[in-house]
Amino acid sequence: MRKKHDYGALLKYMRMLEEGVSYLHIRKEYGISYERLSRLWLLYQQHGTSALRSKHYTQTSGELKQQIVRDIEKNYLTLVQASLKYDVSVVQLGVWLRIVREQGIDALLITKKRGRPPGMGRPRKKKPEEMTELELLRVRVRQLEIENALLKKVRALVEERKARLRAIGRGQSEN
Repeated sequence: MRKKHDYGALLKYMRMLEEGVSYLHIRKEYGISYERLSRLWLLYQQHGTSALRSKHYTQTSGELKQQIVRDIEKNYLTLVQASLKYDVSVVQLGVWLRIVREQGIDALLITKKRGRPPGMGRPRKKKPEEMTELELLRVRVRQLEIENALLKKVRALVEERKARLRAIGRGQSEN
C-alpha cells in the first residue's frame, strides 16, 4: 500500500535528516521509499522547502524525451540525477528507458490520445413524446421482461429458503 506524505511530513523528514537521523530509520518509521527520500533530500538541499510542495507536471514532447534518454545513456546519469536535472519523475524516466529498450528511440515520438474516443458514450435516451409507437412498445416489452426475470429470481430464492428450512426441520411439511 502506498502511503501519502503531505508537505508537513516531508518537512519533518528533512529536519530529521539535517539532525543526522539515518535514511533507514526514517524509512522504517514512516514508510517512505529510499528513492523518494533521497531525491527529496537532494531537492531540498538545492531549492529549500519549495521543492517539497507538490507540483503539476507538464506534458513533454517526444523530442525532449529523446534528448533526456540520450543524455542518460551518453553521460551515464542515474535516474535520480536525470530527474533532478530535467524535473521529470524517476518513474516516468524508467518508463521511457523501457520503451526505448523494447521499441527503439523513435517510439518516444508516438503519442496516444487521452480519454474516451468519440462515439463511445451511451446513446441519448429519447423522451416518450419523441418515440414512435413501435419504440414505445419495445420499451414496454423490455420492462416486462426485466420484471418477469426479477419475479422468477425472487420465486427461486423463496423456494430455496423453504427447502433449506425443511431440511433442518423448521419449515412446513409438504403434506
